[in-house]
Amino acid sequence: MFETDKIRQLIEMMVKNELVEISLRDGDVEVSLRRPNPASVPAVQMTGAPMAAPASAPMALPEAPPEDAGKANEGDFEKILSPMVGTFYMSSSPDAAAFVKVGTSIGTDSVVCIIEAMKVFNEVKAEVSGTIEKILVKNEQAVEFGQPLYLVRPD
Repeated sequence: MFETDKIRQLIEMMVKNELVEISLRDGDVEVSLRRPNPASVPAVQMTGAPMAAPASAPMALPEAPPEDAGKANEGDFEKILSPMVGTFYMSSSPDAAAFVKVGTSIGTDSVVCIIEAMKVFNEVKAEVSGTIEKILVKNEQAVEFGQPLYLVRPD
């Protein structure tokens, strides 16, 4: 039986290593992951006997994004996107100050957050300069590849 976390790790490995296809089998259950090109997110296809859902707590729905600021049109801003699938952290440790907050002026090399993927903590740099106008995700929230994290008013 393949657990969701294991499939997620395989997807992260595919993106990181630019793999196009991977297939695994566990008994009569087979998981095939394919990407049409390295820039897209892989599709998941499972074949074999159906599996019953585990009798654990139901999966929590993602929380609504924080209402920090920025009522203007999102088209007026640059977006800082997640470079990978993982867990978003606003600071380097739970008791440390956030890397950025609404109103923070940033440069292209400014670290804006950390994303944990497969037990590795990856610093994310802004790659744009300007002012943070809105934080689109909450601390410790799971994020997807290409998901917008921040809105930045360019200089």
